[in-house]
Amino acid sequence: MHLTIRHETVYSYSSPLAYTIQQLHLTPRSDPQQRVLSWELHLPGAVHAYTDAYANPSHMMTLDTPHTRLQIIASGVVETSKPPRGRISTSESLSPLVYTVPTRLTEAGPEILALTHAGLAQGKASTTSLLQLCERILQGVRYQTGATGVASTATQALQLGQGVCQDHAHVFIACCHAAGIPARYVSGYIDPENTGHAASHAWVDGWVEDGDYTGWVSIDVTHARLMTDAYCRLAVGRDYDGAAPIRGVRRGGGMESMQVQVQIMPQ
Repeated sequence: MHLTIRHETVYSYSSPLAYTIQQLHLTPRSDPQQRVLSWELHLPGAVHAYTDAYANPSHMMTLDTPHTRLQIIASGVVETSKPPRGRISTSESLSPLVYTVPTRLTEAGPEILALTHAGLAQGKASTTSLLQLCERILQGVRYQTGATGVASTATQALQLGQGVCQDHAHVFIACCHAAGIPARYVSGYIDPENTGHAASHAWVDGWVEDGDYTGWVSIDVTHARLMTDAYCRLAVGRDYDGAAPIRGVRRGGGMESMQVQVQIMPQ
């Protein structure tokens, strides 16, 4: 499948900013499951390209002249393929054990531990058991836009009983880590099909030991299904903070508002 993607983010401020720095994960990864055919970033200010510790294409953008508006546009075409049974191939050198360390967003509270012990064996998971975990998460965390924020933790989402794809991913990762199973956060895009709504999406990679395979399986927790060619991977990390498409700090600016428009056209 070919996915034509355009992602525009506009920040507006009530008073001028003196300085902005943004870390960007807005360029798709070059993985065996996908190939970037064309891609452009339209950014203000100075830009430094680099590859981060998780092998994600990354950019650091700084703007040190007064501004009240910041527009970031990423666009291009990515060729994707369906990984067999969600099994993804990677060329990275990091041990999967890197993705067993809890973070502030994925620490396991009592609710997480109870959910974990209800279905995961210690230290080992199968594709079937991870998909069953997704079903239990969806029963405990109903999808609700605006119920949580980017700083909400897995435990908070589970206590609230509501959240979005980011929260589903964090709860999944927290449960896996509590059982000693490698799991990581994935940010990217998904073909909206006939819903008419496109947006950034979050899902997970979990480490499985099936009878004929040991390695990463990519799972969309929010839809309780394996990744297909409808997905474009931007970045992986331990949680949202490590894989967020845009994350930064500013000096000044007063009140901030943000508008995001994502267009995804499959071919």
